[in-house]
Amino acid sequence: MNISHLDHLVVPVSDIEKSAEFYSKYLNMRVERNESGRVSLHFGNQKINLHPAGWDFWLKAKTHLAGTADLCFVVEEPITEIEQHLQSGGIEICEGPVSREGAVGEMTSIYFWDPDGNLIELSNYID
Repeated sequence: MNISHLDHLVVPVSDIEKSAEFYSKYLNMRVERNESGRVSLHFGNQKINLHPAGWDFWLKAKTHLAGTADLCFVVEEPITEIEQHLQSGGIEICEGPVSREGAVGEMTSIYFWDPDGNLIELSNYID
């Protein structure tokens, strides 16, 4: 088997609208709602489905709690520029810029939390 890429992931959240607003406002993700009312975030060719924490859906992770995700996104703009943008919007950077090892090499990262306490890492790969 050869896995080609990640299609989507699910993030349990305590307040879907608050989370959708946060990811749209601070990370420039596109928010989509389908006909059943489910909400997803889109960037590039990726999708994050937002589900209510503890949602009684027939198939989900065994532990479905808000604030349990740790997500890393690669950004195109310089990390220092992103850091200034986030701080000007009232987002507290909890660590960084720091050097980290990503999937394909060394990167520079900053870290902060979303409204549920999910850890968000924004990174640039070092050429």
